[in-house]
Amino acid sequence: MSDDLSLARMLYIGMEVAIAVASVIGNVMVVWAVKTNRSLRDTTYSFIVSLAFADIAVGALVIPLAITISIGLQTHFYSCLLVACSVLVLTQSSILALLAIAIDRYLRVKIPVSYKRVVTPRRAGFAVLLCWMVAFVVGLTPMLGWNNLQRLHKNISMTSDLIITCEFETVISMEYMVYFNFFGWVLPPLLVMLLIYVEVFYMIHRQLSKKVTSGHSDPSKYYGKELKLAKSLALVLFLFALSWLPLHVLNCITLFCPKCHKSIILIYTAILLTHGNSAVNPVIYAFRIKKFRMAFFRIWEQYVYCKAVPPPNSYQDDREQSHTKRFQNSDF
Repeated sequence: MSDDLSLARMLYIGMEVAIAVASVIGNVMVVWAVKTNRSLRDTTYSFIVSLAFADIAVGALVIPLAITISIGLQTHFYSCLLVACSVLVLTQSSILALLAIAIDRYLRVKIPVSYKRVVTPRRAGFAVLLCWMVAFVVGLTPMLGWNNLQRLHKNISMTSDLIITCEFETVISMEYMVYFNFFGWVLPPLLVMLLIYVEVFYMIHRQLSKKVTSGHSDPSKYYGKELKLAKSLALVLFLFALSWLPLHVLNCITLFCPKCHKSIILIYTAILLTHGNSAVNPVIYAFRIKKFRMAFFRIWEQYVYCKAVPPPNSYQDDREQSHTKRFQNSDF
């Protein structure tokens, strides 16, 4: 191994460790904040918690396995395949959680009066379960046979007990990654979410313009809050796409131009982007969503600085919920 390659690998491993720690701590705080703050316990935040659990698994499970793979782990073919599939499951669950969040924001703006009757906690829980079930089906498909086992048998002589150097591209078929995963379960949901958020922003701006003109302040406040939260969640979606698309583009290059050279630096950068996305979301919540920011401060002061923190002041939350309820029950 050359010195440059060795240095690149050491730098990659160091950054992976930092991302793993940040991802686990940040997303545990997201789950903790929702658990301890009742104003965060609505349907949108249940999808955010589902996304946080996927990101925790990336930091606690996927990144350590990725580091192990990067040092040339010798393992059985199906053990390596299971590791690769776990990454696919978590990625797909994140995409579907983002899609559920986008649909939830659309319904909040489209049918504010009947939203709570349509989107109940039970239905939201079922949606989260459905997202994970679909993610497991899509992510574990290579375990059912769409993998590189037969290709490896053709290229090298081996026994039934196949031991390989575990790498993602060694076990996962690029046809599966490009045609089924990317073109089927990554790109279409991203495009659907883009259209949903465009429609959400259009409806909100239309309602704000109409209500400001007519002088009704209550709906303006409601839609103003929805606009702010929609912007934050759209930013989460944008960063997810920005983090994952480079790796999928590299997969397309591998499939359609197998002789094209891909530098190890480029590959490591694309992998770090995908893993780094798991650590980004808590930062967005902290800076852009006030309820999360206040909950994070309380957790930090109470459990890190060991300060006696008074119970959350629910007066403001109750007043906001009452205000929203009056608006949702009104005719406009």
